[in-house]
Amino acid sequence: MPVPLDRRLVVVTGKGGTGKSSISAALALAAARRGKKVLVCEVVAKERVADLFGRPPSGTEIRQLLPNLYSVHVRPREAMREYALMILKYQTLYRLAFENAAARYFLAAAPSLAEIVMLGKVFWHAARETERGRLRWDMVVLDAPATGHGLTFLSVPEVFLRLVSEGPLARDMRMMQALLADPERCSICIVTLPEEMPANEAIELDRALRQRQFPAGPLFLNAVFESRFSPQEVASVTRGGPLLTAAGEAADNHESRAALCIHYEGVLRDTVPRHLVKVPFLFERSFGAHAIEKVSRVIEGAL
Repeated sequence: MPVPLDRRLVVVTGKGGTGKSSISAALALAAARRGKKVLVCEVVAKERVADLFGRPPSGTEIRQLLPNLYSVHVRPREAMREYALMILKYQTLYRLAFENAAARYFLAAAPSLAEIVMLGKVFWHAARETERGRLRWDMVVLDAPATGHGLTFLSVPEVFLRLVSEGPLARDMRMMQALLADPERCSICIVTLPEEMPANEAIELDRALRQRQFPAGPLFLNAVFESRFSPQEVASVTRGGPLLTAAGEAADNHESRAALCIHYEGVLRDTVPRHLVKVPFLFERSFGAHAIEKVSRVIEGAL
C-alpha cells in the first residue's frame, strides 16, 4: 500500500462528520514534521483546518499555520478569477472573457463549473506552481467534499473531457486526470467512524473509487474506543453500591462502545481492501492543536 506521506497529492474524503478535516490536518502535520512543505486546500463550505491549529481563518490567501505547513480555502468565485488569470495571463483578457454580462450568465449556468475551477486551482498548487525554479509544494492535501459530492468532484476531469478536448482548460483537466490516476503521485483516503451509516458509506465509496481506478490510500477508522475493562471488572464496579453505580454505568457504556468499534473494524477489514488505520477517540476538553498532534503521531506510526 503506497504511503500517503510520500505522495504529491493526498485527497481525504468520506461521510460528513467523520473527521475529514482533522485527518487532513494530521496528515499535513505529519508530513511537515518530516521536512516537507505542505499546503492544505479546503474546498468544503466551511474552513476548519486553521481553527484546529488555533489560527485565524486563512481565507482565499495562502497562510502559514506552522513551520512547513500552510492552508488555503478554495472558493468558487475567487478560484474562477485566479485560475482564469493563470490561463489568460492578462487582467484585460480576463475582464473581456469572464466579466461581461453574457459570459457571467453562461458561466453561472455551466454544469460543474465551480468544481472545475476549484479542482483546477488545486491542480495548479500540486503540479504547476513553482518557486525559485522548483515546485513550490512537496505535498498538497485536499480536504475534499463528503462522499457522493467528493466522488463527483474527483470525476470532474473525466466528465469535462467528454465535452471539451481542446484549449488550456482541457489541457489542465487532462493533466489533473493523469495526476488523480497515478498511484506514485496521488493517494485517495477515506475517513469513517465505527457506526453503521458511516461504515456503509465508506464501503460504497471504496467500491466506487476502485471502479473508477483511483489510487487507494488508507481507510481511517476515526474515534475508536479501545476496551479498558474485563466483564468481571465492570460487574464488580456495578455491584459496589450506590456510590459506584455511576462509575459502573460509565464503564459499561465504554465497553459497549468498544465492542461496537471491534464489530465495525471487522466489517471494514472484510469488505474494504485498504490499509486500515485506527485513530483513537481522544478525551479532550477542546479539539485543537494538541489533539491534532496526537492524531498525527498515531497516523505516522501506523503508516
